Order: sequence, then C-alpha cells, then structure tokens
Amino acid sequence: MHKEVHILNSLPSEEYNSFRDRILSLSESVLNQIGAESLKVCLTLKPPPRVSVIPFKRKKVAVLSFTGKASSPVTRMSDSEGYKGGYLVEEAVPVSYSKTWKDGAATPGECLLTLFHSRPGIDRETFIRRWHDGHTPLSLKLHPLWNYNRNVVKSVLTKDSLWYDGIVEEQFQKSSDLLNPFVFFGPPHKVPIHMYQVWIDTKSFIDMSRIETYLATEIILKS
Repeated sequence: MHKEVHILNSLPSEEYNSFRDRILSLSESVLNQIGAESLKVCLTLKPPPRVSVIPFKRKKVAVLSFTGKASSPVTRMSDSEGYKGGYLVEEAVPVSYSKTWKDGAATPGECLLTLFHSRPGIDRETFIRRWHDGHTPLSLKLHPLWNYNRNVVKSVLTKDSLWYDGIVEEQFQKSSDLLNPFVFFGPPHKVPIHMYQVWIDTKSFIDMSRIETYLATEIILKS
C-alpha cells in the first residue's frame, strides 16, 4: 500500500480555530485534486494540560495521511505555509477501532501523536526490532489503546523535509484513558512500575532529547 504523510506547523500568530480551518481547507483541496483512496488529518485543536506525565509539546501541528496510487500532492502541500516535510511510510495497525462515525467528523476520544528519531548509536535493524517487537507489545499490554497506527519512515518526498524515523498515532476512546495516569498506566497500584517500564523501554530505541508528543484530534475526511 502506498502511503504518504505530510506534516505542517501553524504560523506564529495562528490561533487553533484558524489553524484547523486552514488545514481542513488544504486537505479538502488535496482530496479533490488527487482522488486519494483515503485521507485523514491528525492535528492539535486545543492546548494540552499544563500538568501531565506525558511531555506534550505546546505548538500546533498537523499530520495529513493519504493512501492510494493517485498522483502525489507533494507540490500542493510543500507550497503551503508551515510545511515541515513529506514522507513515504510503511504502515502497520496492530489494533484498530471499528469506525461508526461519518467522514469529516472528529474521531471520538483523544489522539497521542508522536514524532521521533532513532536513538543514536543503534543501527536501523535494532531500532526496528526494539520498536516493533518490544515497545509495541508493551504499549498494547499497558495502555488502553483503541487504535494504534504505526508508521516507519522509508524516505522523504522533498529535499527540505525534516527527517523523522517514526510517526505514531495512538487513539484513546475516552480522554481519561490518555490524560489520567491512573488509567493510562493503570491499574493504580502498578502505575510507578509501569511508568518505569515504559521509560526504560522507550529510551532503548528513541532519541528522547528530540521526541515530540502532541495532544491531537483525528479527522477522517475519506475512509
């Protein structure tokens, strides 16, 4: 399956509503232009909690994902303000929801969007093995994940794209499943142990000094 991911940042003075409207307008334009098999947007629509065990970034970002063999929207996207990069990715969905809502409506719950780089000093094979065979099963075991969309970056689509090794969207059916640590790392009496396990596991393959985590909302424009 051919899948592309494109990342855009907000403009310095852009408010959340303006950012949302601009990204959705761009997405609709791209969808009409290329006729993709599917197109979805994962973007920040509100500020994250000021206090959280998850180190949320406070800037605004949008990730547009499309699949299909239609013409790439890279030119249309890269000309857009705030464009950060375009990527050809390999997707896996270890756990998935059953979609019951209409296209264009926000997916229920919350999304944890993570952009990251491989830990320095390990090779590509080790990075993939630790991520896929170690971290993914641990996440599915400990967290109340409703949908897990895992993307390995294979190549960039523009020479100016900022490189990432991984782009992950983790969907939670309720806000508390993500934002309440006693649910996210539960059960409560095991929270400290589970937090430590996740920390040790994550830093074994991710460059923690450059990881980007965002509180986001998923909107599927064409399923």
